[in-house]
Amino acid sequence: MKKLQIFDPALCCSTGVCGTEVDQALVDFSADVDWLKHAGGQIERFNLAQQPMAFADSAVVKGFLEHSGAEGLPLILLDGEIAMAGRYPTRKELARFAGLSESLPHPPDIPCCYWMRQVPTTAKSRAT
Repeated sequence: MKKLQIFDPALCCSTGVCGTEVDQALVDFSADVDWLKHAGGQIERFNLAQQPMAFADSAVVKGFLEHSGAEGLPLILLDGEIAMAGRYPTRKELARFAGLSESLPHPPDIPCCYWMRQVPTTAKSRAT
């Protein structure tokens, strides 16, 4: 399976879904990352404010920052090579990058990560 690495600009928390003015694009992307992980995709996120050494330790990322600056982030690497920069990929693009089927089921339209915390139906029926 292909490995995706997301190098985020400096965010207030690991997902950027915090603070008083939440960026809807970050909310959507965080949900898409959770979806990809749940579907078996390999994805890591690095936040410039919280993990600066991850940026410095990668020659590809370091070179990108020297050329484009932090304004060029987010940077998406696929197996160590630049796949996209300047915006977050869509769920469809994430699936393609990861080599997963685009027809995988989508979680219900509810807040990020909520659907992953639900007890499976089989466990609910055993409890009753």
